[in-house]
Amino acid sequence: MKIGVLGAGQLGRMMAISGYPLNHQFGFSGNSSDEPSALLGHMFALEDNADNIKYLVDFADVITYESENTNVEVVREISKNVPVYPGEKSLFTTQHRGREKALFNQLNIPCAPYQMVSSEQDLIDAVNTIGLPAILKTATEGYDGKGQFLMRNISEITKAWKSMNGVESILEGFVNFKRELSLIAVRGIDNNHKYYPLVENTHHDGILRFTIAPAQNIDPTVQKTAEHYMQTLLDEMDHIGVLTIELFETENGLVANEMAPRVHNSGHWSIDGANTSQFENHVRAITGMPLGDTTPTHSYCAMINIISKIGPTNTVLNMPNAHLHLYDKEERANRKLGHINITANSQAELDESIKKLKDFLP
Repeated sequence: MKIGVLGAGQLGRMMAISGYPLNHQFGFSGNSSDEPSALLGHMFALEDNADNIKYLVDFADVITYESENTNVEVVREISKNVPVYPGEKSLFTTQHRGREKALFNQLNIPCAPYQMVSSEQDLIDAVNTIGLPAILKTATEGYDGKGQFLMRNISEITKAWKSMNGVESILEGFVNFKRELSLIAVRGIDNNHKYYPLVENTHHDGILRFTIAPAQNIDPTVQKTAEHYMQTLLDEMDHIGVLTIELFETENGLVANEMAPRVHNSGHWSIDGANTSQFENHVRAITGMPLGDTTPTHSYCAMINIISKIGPTNTVLNMPNAHLHLYDKEERANRKLGHINITANSQAELDESIKKLKDFLP
């Protein structure tokens, strides 16, 4: 089957790598022929992006996307001619934090108190309602810590609002949490669901730097609760493909933070640490193939993001249980250039391996 991808970054690249053994072909709509996916399939990267999408539609039997910031109108038009998975409802909901939170509330999934904000006066009113500390975020766009302002004092209201550049925003109450978790799941066209184990994520300057998979010391009921929340979201949105939900683990249970209608950075460990990676399962789902087993192949896995500089990769290559994945991207501050997956049979082995790769951690 010919799979078209809106976008040509590292997520599309890893989809293609996982999809070729299944006898699929790939095409990408991107901005230039230098993007990470460029050599992994047919690359449509003309100056006029509308032409790129036209050629992609002509090429593909099914289309998917890399980002929740994909234009909904474009997806709506494409879907008149070629199936697009995940569908329009998933994209429309997850690209706006207010709509996301409203869906959480509708489905009785706990989340932080929130209020939409369109002016400085709105922000003053929201602070009076929600209290401080709180986090002001742009309602759309924003990733890797961009478009966010942590407010601790009312004296920061003007500065916080100015940092949003006048765009619609959302004020979210601050959640006291023990750790950040995420759950990745996949739903097939036949309504089959598969869940990966909860993983623990560590961020630095708003960017995911480190994931432990599975998250250690997770009570089975917590995993089941996360899967229940996920199933209700998958079914409500009629979602086909991979869906990710970011969660806070608190003393009072799980609190939902955000969703992503796509393969996710916190699932990169699955390439080397699960029977079927998130990328292969996404490809299987959107092409109508049976979903693969999501069971981890090792009791202990970790993923380290390579940020800004590629670093001493020979250290990784000399380790029998470390796996290097580079994205063919030029070095730049705060840019994700690749990741390292570690597999281990004990906590001690995992800790020792992470220690050897300390140069890649902040």
